[in-house]
Amino acid sequence: MKRQLAATTIVLVLATTAGVLSTPLVTSDTAWARAGGGSSGGSRGSRGFSTPSSSPTSPSRPTAPATSPTSPTSPMPQRSGWGAGLMGGLGGLVLGGLIGSMLFGGMGQGFGGGFGLLEIALLGLLAYFAFSLLRRRREPQPAMAGGYGMSSVPGGGQSWSPDRGASSVATFEPPAGPTDLQVGIDHIRQMDAAFDPARMAATASDVFFKVQAAWMARDMGSARDSLTSEMNDRMQAQCAELRAQRRINRLENIAVRSTEVTEAWQEQGKDFVTVAFVASVLDYTTDESGQVVDGSRTEPVRFEEYWTFVRPVGPNAWRLSAIQQP
Repeated sequence: MKRQLAATTIVLVLATTAGVLSTPLVTSDTAWARAGGGSSGGSRGSRGFSTPSSSPTSPSRPTAPATSPTSPTSPMPQRSGWGAGLMGGLGGLVLGGLIGSMLFGGMGQGFGGGFGLLEIALLGLLAYFAFSLLRRRREPQPAMAGGYGMSSVPGGGQSWSPDRGASSVATFEPPAGPTDLQVGIDHIRQMDAAFDPARMAATASDVFFKVQAAWMARDMGSARDSLTSEMNDRMQAQCAELRAQRRINRLENIAVRSTEVTEAWQEQGKDFVTVAFVASVLDYTTDESGQVVDGSRTEPVRFEEYWTFVRPVGPNAWRLSAIQQP
């Protein structure tokens, strides 16, 4: 009976698992959401298949656990032979008591007709101390720090000197190297010394609003100069599809909360910069009569997008080459 029940349970688990695996993933059916049609597209050069670096102010950015700087720790004192001596004394006491009981028949009337209560208690006490001693000996012992301390010397410097009265652990951390972003910015500045990430973020914000306005008009003509030919063709085709469906994607009350350069690099004679936008907007779609068919007129949508810009190396105009909408 138990085997039949176990077999039945296994069959049910396998059937449930198969059902879950065979169920198709449910995807969002939002047809139009902001410029780009609610999807990612465009070219990011060699980084086209990589996820853009997140903005430090991004709500989806994982927060690293806070770590405290390494501080000198006092070494734990090594165990002396005191515990071993105590164990030896107790062992001798218990063993002597047991021998006396065997020879003289005392201590709980044991060993004449078997172990008495006192003998059992003493054996238990001996076993407890033996177990405790073994467990302590198996614990890892901390390394002892060297007996050297740091003292000030004239001129503001520091020197190492023996200090037998205190122990400390000295840690040396190498200076942090430049980040990938800083390396990219330095490369761009080799051909454009005036390049400034803050000014680049402001330029990207202007393009952002220009592209959104053209998207709502269902004609990218007014933003063509800010787009690469690939992005212009892609977004113009999406606008044509909106017109064919007689739909308008409306964007109102756009509030950009942060605009920040998160990536910068060079390749094949081109500068690339990725700017992260964190914003909220009333994003909804209507038909040409004004009836809402998707989204909400009253519930703002908070979103995060990564816009990549490209230009020939040097102080040239930036053009939007990719939009990634996580």
